[in-house]
Amino acid sequence: MTSEFSDLQVFMAERRQRVDDAIRQSLPSRHSPSARLTEAMAYAALGGGKRIRPLLVYAACELAGGSAEQADVAAAAIELLHTYSLVHDDLPAMDDDDLRRGRATCHRAYDEATAILAGDTLHTLAFELLASAGNYSPIQRVELIQTLCQAAGAEGMAAGQMQDMQAERQLLTLAALEEMHYLKTGRLITAALKMGITASGCNDVSLASAVEEYGDRIGLAFQIQDDILDVVGCADALGKSSGADEKLGKSTFPGLIGLEASRQRARQLCDQACAAISDRAPPNSPLLTLARYIIERQH
Repeated sequence: MTSEFSDLQVFMAERRQRVDDAIRQSLPSRHSPSARLTEAMAYAALGGGKRIRPLLVYAACELAGGSAEQADVAAAAIELLHTYSLVHDDLPAMDDDDLRRGRATCHRAYDEATAILAGDTLHTLAFELLASAGNYSPIQRVELIQTLCQAAGAEGMAAGQMQDMQAERQLLTLAALEEMHYLKTGRLITAALKMGITASGCNDVSLASAVEEYGDRIGLAFQIQDDILDVVGCADALGKSSGADEKLGKSTFPGLIGLEASRQRARQLCDQACAAISDRAPPNSPLLTLARYIIERQH
């Protein structure tokens, strides 16, 4: 194990614990008007996961001179929003998945109506956290909310999901596939980095631009690796069903250009992402090692 990888493992473990604690504290108590809704929210939000987006919030915030404490609320907010998207993506009306993070999806563990409401409430909770965060200035709160809204809405994740659904049983061009993945996955990953910079209080425009370029590259690399794992991974390792894209007739990078070319494209994007921040990030920066982790992960 290299020292860089060992340092990354420590960083990931510590920051995952921080964001899990922040999420746990943000969830409604069991004495809320609907205990079943609260239970379903906790089931979805605290059921494990890679926590890639929160990790990127922390890494960007700390690169900009901020602390992990400054990043906690932003990290929790983006993970709550990501979790809502997973709950809804798994529904029969969308991807119709039974397995997520190694256990039954929310609608299988509860029911469809409860899962929809849990997703809705996780979505609103993300913005409630940002709006009420006492450790951010009013300007920071507005910027964080705006960044997350833009990444998740009609010009971001939701639009990408719509394109993904409409493209089933169709053969997309590579350019169309990249655009879809940029919207569906990349926008939220780039938002995580932008939110980390905002949370730090740093106003360095050139750093923000470099980190945003990093995000655009690594967001696409992340999705390519997901496409690869859907082909070569096993359900036990992935924590979700494998081969789902093929069953739904979805265009993927391996389907369009083959596995090896997909791996090469992911490595190229990783190199480009690291080059974008190479002048600003020390060699042991979590952003650099996270980029490699994203394209080498097995789940």
